[in-house]
Amino acid sequence: MSAKIAFVFPGQGSQSVGMMKSFAQLPGMRETFSEASEAIGLDLWSLVEEGPAEELSLTVNTQPIMLTAGIALHRAWEALGGVRPAIAAGHSLGEYSALVAGGALEFAETVALVRDRAQAMQEAVPAGVGAMAAILGLDDDVVLASCREATTTNEIAEAANFNSPAQVVIAGNVAAVERAVEIAKGKGAKRAIMLAMSAPSHCSLMGPAAVYMQERLKTAKIETPRVPVLHNADVSSAGTPDDIRNALVRQLCQPVRWVDIIRAMVTGGTTHIIECGPGKVLAGLNKRIAPEVKTFSFGDEPAFQDALAALR
Repeated sequence: MSAKIAFVFPGQGSQSVGMMKSFAQLPGMRETFSEASEAIGLDLWSLVEEGPAEELSLTVNTQPIMLTAGIALHRAWEALGGVRPAIAAGHSLGEYSALVAGGALEFAETVALVRDRAQAMQEAVPAGVGAMAAILGLDDDVVLASCREATTTNEIAEAANFNSPAQVVIAGNVAAVERAVEIAKGKGAKRAIMLAMSAPSHCSLMGPAAVYMQERLKTAKIETPRVPVLHNADVSSAGTPDDIRNALVRQLCQPVRWVDIIRAMVTGGTTHIIECGPGKVLAGLNKRIAPEVKTFSFGDEPAFQDALAALR
């Protein structure tokens, strides 16, 4: 049986100062970062390599940097003869990376687009109003029940990321998320911890950002992708540019259904999944979701070369 490859692209949370250092000599790496830097007037390579970490972790910087890192690695993979994936997906922001890699979005334009997205997300909820938390060790329906119990007329707690079996991230107003954490602990959660996130992503508090992106995406050039991309909000592959626009708007206020995405890939015959970005966050999740599938990650240049040798 021949291999069927899926590429997955990480979002925020995988960034670190120096994360691209070992990849610096891969073909097209510096050129891709230069193209992105020119698009938004910011030296992204220097920020990645030198920091400071506080600047790198600002949402308006992290989103274009993670997009650029993923696409730079994807371009290097293609330049060195890596096999084209049969399907792709991205976690949150990574959905944009998957669409660029799949030919639906133009890279430089998307760098500016995701920076605007980040700004809209930051402005949608004033600092100190929103929060996110990770709930570990509970079934999804128990986490959802905890959120419902914690939600009031004026404060919401909602599921934001279904990351792996028994790992759900929730988001909403600070007080409601804190209540949901305590309720989840009472229901037997192994861990329930607040996360250091500046914006409560993938919940209804992102409504203003969704309204902004609906307008912003009207002018974005979007093509039908050459490689199908499974979308966060509904685990379907959008067939038209307008469908893609709608999927990107809906993902702001709806949870990332990562477990369902990986399971859909496996059901469709995927045999190998490659995390196309620095770090191993998605690889770790994918191994818990589908341990029967061979998973690669580009944690560093030797790992990149190992994947290339295995799947060229």
